[in-house]
Amino acid sequence: MKRYWQLPTLTLILATTLLNSGCATITRGSEQDLKVESEPVGASVTLSNGMKGTTPANFKVPRKNALTVMVAKPGYKTATVQVTPETSENGTAGLIGNAVFGGVIGIGVDATSGALNDLKPNPVKVTLEKGQ
Repeated sequence: MKRYWQLPTLTLILATTLLNSGCATITRGSEQDLKVESEPVGASVTLSNGMKGTTPANFKVPRKNALTVMVAKPGYKTATVQVTPETSENGTAGLIGNAVFGGVIGIGVDATSGALNDLKPNPVKVTLEKGQ
């Protein structure tokens, strides 16, 4: 007995896998974990988007937006670090996948969602200096 359904099923599975893997928004998401570490630990962290925490801290933030990270602790100078979105290798692979498999809409979605980017530096590592 021949199985005529196998080839169409395998073709459908392969096509679905290839099309989905080409979309960075699906494979990577539009948000990223941003880690902030300090020496000494226990410093207050404030992001320019209003999020707050204490080191070591972890924030889920959009990949598309630049951020200013302020790290402060009593008895130490406040440190400020700029975090910027940069096109990543994985994001570029998703973009190429969209282009190869005809995902014009996917290219637009990935470009506007920030899914092509990684935030740098990440983790943000700060050594606070004594003083006010």
